[in-house]
Amino acid sequence: MNSVRAGGKGQTKRAEHAAAAEDPHAADMTPDAAGHTTVLPPGVDPWEAKLAATGVLPGLEALPTVLLVLEKQSLRVVFANPAAEALLALSRRSLSQMTWNDVFTNGEVLGSTMADLIANRFQTTRLDLVLERTAQEPLHTHAIVAAPEAAPDFVIVELIENEQKIKNEREERIIDQALMNKQLIRNLAHEIKNPLGGIRGAAQLLEFELDQRELREYTQVIIKESDRLQTLVDRLLEPHRHPFIATDVNIHEVCERVRSVVLAEFPQGLSIERDYDVSLPDFRGDKEQLIQALLNIVRNGAEALRGQIARGDARIVLRTRVARKITIAKRLHKLALELHVIDNGPGIPADIRDRIFYPLVSGREGGSGLGLTLAQSFVQRHEGLIECESRPGRTDFRILLPLG
Repeated sequence: MNSVRAGGKGQTKRAEHAAAAEDPHAADMTPDAAGHTTVLPPGVDPWEAKLAATGVLPGLEALPTVLLVLEKQSLRVVFANPAAEALLALSRRSLSQMTWNDVFTNGEVLGSTMADLIANRFQTTRLDLVLERTAQEPLHTHAIVAAPEAAPDFVIVELIENEQKIKNEREERIIDQALMNKQLIRNLAHEIKNPLGGIRGAAQLLEFELDQRELREYTQVIIKESDRLQTLVDRLLEPHRHPFIATDVNIHEVCERVRSVVLAEFPQGLSIERDYDVSLPDFRGDKEQLIQALLNIVRNGAEALRGQIARGDARIVLRTRVARKITIAKRLHKLALELHVIDNGPGIPADIRDRIFYPLVSGREGGSGLGLTLAQSFVQRHEGLIECESRPGRTDFRILLPLG
């Protein structure tokens, strides 16, 4: 140490940095972004501190996909985000004591990839993997492995479950389609409303000029059909006309209101069962919009159950649950409300199953094809989403709403 001190402060710092680079655990110190050495408090992991000093952690913490940051040489887990803790059923503290090969028993499947990454042959790669875990089901996943320029001592591994990947892609399609629907509806409504008023007005003027009663029947057809189109346009524009009025909402009050309305419309042959989680908290939302969204879904289910209603065995279940660590529109929410509307009907026809939230798409004769479109619009105004899974004998509409 005397020889180091004789060399002056610059030489001392270089020696400290070299020692830390060889093994950060050899001394409780780490250089910050400016190159200054910081003495770490006891118990603070030097690699974690070094990673924190790069400034990449805030962006990684919020990602909804599973994400592990590994020290490049030993492949020890330095950081795991909440999604990784949830999927692997291990706390961040436990994971920090493990290497990649401890977490996954066949971790060597990434051996050549890691070697190429460490040798700086590439910065990012993608591959599909089946990762095995002790006493758990294998994880079928799409992996993104990257060596970030801002953190050259680390490797970032992002894991997207194949099922989750499919779900994310489906959600993106729903959200993108909803945005396109919104613009299409506005443009369509504008194009229809302008000539519609003129058609109706001209029909009324023509009716005044006609003496023969039988001819007036034709003008009445024009007027009635114009009014029907006006009503259709008004329904299309409904979500965009109403201001969002936020109040404290109890989801079970919403369910009970909808249940009473639908049972009044279908008093015989239909059972609407309650399966509520009474621990669900109130949340901020527009109660009337949520009532309308749920009413559209439940009423749609009841209409599909007419065959079962005639036999007296039609059943709809309203089920509420708390969902944890849910991704909606690429955002990870710690808590969400999960509301299921499940019926025992014939199921949604396969040819329209992927288009049920599109405007003017209906699986039943005489349906307007607007109920589910409006329901999705109202729920998305709450930063939520409606999903649907259907097969003969069971259709499940799942409404997700963030809590907090």
